[in-house]
Amino acid sequence: MNPIPLGAVYAGGVQLGAYTLERMGAAERERLLRDCSTNVDNLAAGRWETLLSSAFVVEEPMPLPYALLLVAVLGYAEYAYGAWWTAAVFLFGHATATLLVYGALRRTTDPRTRGALDVGTSYGFNAVLGALTSALPGGAVRTAARAGLLALIAAPVVKRGRTFTDAGHLAALGIGVGLSLALDRLSRAKHPKIA
Repeated sequence: MNPIPLGAVYAGGVQLGAYTLERMGAAERERLLRDCSTNVDNLAAGRWETLLSSAFVVEEPMPLPYALLLVAVLGYAEYAYGAWWTAAVFLFGHATATLLVYGALRRTTDPRTRGALDVGTSYGFNAVLGALTSALPGGAVRTAARAGLLALIAAPVVKRGRTFTDAGHLAALGIGVGLSLALDRLSRAKHPKIA
């Protein structure tokens, strides 16, 4: 008997929540999003629960291609490493990237930045995607995949008009790639090559 695909359940729940939010009144919707947001104001006020709640809320329904990619990446991670590993990497990457962004922004006095909505699945998604590079064939393929993903995510960070979420995506992917490198080391330590 196959276990329940938690990635698909998670993505479906987030999408259902987004459709529910769309049907709320504007003020109630705004309040809920602000309560779940990991913005500077919330974290500076000690609302650490937003490190979890923000991963379960999106401002609007996810576009179908992104939702399918999210399900595919989480599903493959569950297949390759298990549901608990996938959930741990997702939440660790989400929370750690959020805290790095908070650390960079916490002294800002711009009220729009301090109170910006910061919710969604993308930090966790990027962390799992980066960590999954350890499931690729070793050597040049794995190295090229890591470099390519980092270059793709870094591109918006170096452009004008970048946002703090662009930096957060890069941080989350870097965290995932770092975990992937750690997995590689563990695997080599467990199975050393015999000369």
